[in-house]
Amino acid sequence: MRALRSVGRRTNLLQPESAKAYLAGAELSEGRKAVIVQHLARFYTYKRIPFDKPRYVPVDSLPFVPLESEIDQLISGVGKKTTVYLQLLKETGARAGEAWNLRWIDINPESGTVTITPEKGSRARHSKVSGSLVVMLNRQPHLSEYVFRNPSVDSIDSLDNFSRNFSKQRRKISEKLQNPRILRISFRTFRHFKATSEYHRTKDILHVMQVLGHRNIQNTLVYTHLVDFGSDEYVCKIAKTIDDAKVMVEDGFDYVTDIEGMKLFRKRK
Repeated sequence: MRALRSVGRRTNLLQPESAKAYLAGAELSEGRKAVIVQHLARFYTYKRIPFDKPRYVPVDSLPFVPLESEIDQLISGVGKKTTVYLQLLKETGARAGEAWNLRWIDINPESGTVTITPEKGSRARHSKVSGSLVVMLNRQPHLSEYVFRNPSVDSIDSLDNFSRNFSKQRRKISEKLQNPRILRISFRTFRHFKATSEYHRTKDILHVMQVLGHRNIQNTLVYTHLVDFGSDEYVCKIAKTIDDAKVMVEDGFDYVTDIEGMKLFRKRK
């Protein structure tokens, strides 16, 4: 419905030739155009309007995966609500809609987990999150059963509006930092980052499949091509106390060894 409304705002949706002309000139990927064509075909079948489907062939490409420092710069530079939302995406690898539909009852402060209600035929799952994220989530205004949206106020397009606002904030941060790579970070990019980080950490593709909620391992295998185990670069830190070690584990650092009574941790850049 969001795709159809998006096309309808830019052309006359009831005229197939007009919709096809819009798609031909739209700055969208071939894959996205192919998906929209399928939505249009079902819509015109329902309306009993003849529709000669144009053919778009998706280009095979690998997902963009930014540096963690770039993701953290983006998270720290946006508004409060967006900061919490992006941090949730980073730590869970949830899809944008899955995170948007998070409810208060899905948060378990005692176990430090959130329950992800699936979309797109994925599997439901529990995701471990940091204590700091649990605190951030609970500080969100309790306006409805949902953490990020209020059905009594938000329209069905509310996630689209939220996404457009995020895009504006992202552009300002990119210009401020003079880093055009930040413009390539979308909600989906956080999912790619989580997948590659987990595969790099565990070398276990079945674990990554479970984290992402995939039902078909073929959808997960693409991330094995994004990790180069032969050219690792790490940030290393030393924990002097138990609290230091706890913070590092929550931040994604892996324990390496003990040196002179202190614990050495590392995390891929």
